[in-house]
Amino acid sequence: MKKLFTICLIITFVNFGYSQEEEASTDSAAMALKDTTYWNSELSIGFNLNQASFSGNWKAGGVNSFALGSILSGKANYAKDKLSWDNQLELIYGVVKNDDLGLRKSNDRIFFDSKVGYKITQKWGYFASLNFITQFTDGFDYSADDPVLISRFFAPAFLTSGFGFEYKPNENFALRLAPFSPRFTFVTDTNLINTVPGNYGVPEGQKLRTEWLAFQVFMTYNKKFSDNLTLNARYQIFANLETLEFRTIDHRLDFTLIAKITRYVDVTFTSINVYDIDMVEGIQFSQALALGILYKINNKK
Repeated sequence: MKKLFTICLIITFVNFGYSQEEEASTDSAAMALKDTTYWNSELSIGFNLNQASFSGNWKAGGVNSFALGSILSGKANYAKDKLSWDNQLELIYGVVKNDDLGLRKSNDRIFFDSKVGYKITQKWGYFASLNFITQFTDGFDYSADDPVLISRFFAPAFLTSGFGFEYKPNENFALRLAPFSPRFTFVTDTNLINTVPGNYGVPEGQKLRTEWLAFQVFMTYNKKFSDNLTLNARYQIFANLETLEFRTIDHRLDFTLIAKITRYVDVTFTSINVYDIDMVEGIQFSQALALGILYKINNKK
């Protein structure tokens, strides 16, 4: 935890240093951050519900089912002159129940990303960032007769920092290149190694793995094609330079497409694709398609 504290402290100092270059004094910097003129914030809350039931003599066949999904996402971005501070949060959770099967989750994600940037040209700048990924509740493998616990809150959890250069040619696309990108992998339940032999890369009997010498590429593409269609995509590459091989490079692609039907009703397609040899061989993927209610507020008139 001392190492984790050191990383957080470094980012704090970097942020402080940028603020000092941008503002004449600490007081003026604080007043600028409070000025909502330089903030772009947004909050979205969504729910979707699916249900189906059949009588016992329904000859076409079918399974009684019930599914509920929820999403909360928000952003708070600050920009003034050369200084910027971008924050993004995504909380997604869903459950499903099919006939006599117990309640099972269909979606589960916690994601947070924070980045401080400082422009050196119109399209390039320095940055320091932190992003965090984990889940809310226990995850199980249902392939056997009895469910097997394979994950839970903070088991695993990934805290990845990044220090480097950012290329941002427009408002839709951003590319971060971080030649120094330490990552911390948490598995707070040491018993998971009994069902997950690789233990998500954390050594047996320990709860934390630290990868200091690492490189990261982080790309985002957010495009509003029209008032009714929005695409959000995020791609992350992480490479531990101490154990660098092609097969050990981690990849993660998050993809969300939102199509609005009415002001509050929308269709949302989400997909998560992960390649991480410390988790499992091969590519993991999940996808969900939902019709539901989405309410969005922002600070723009």
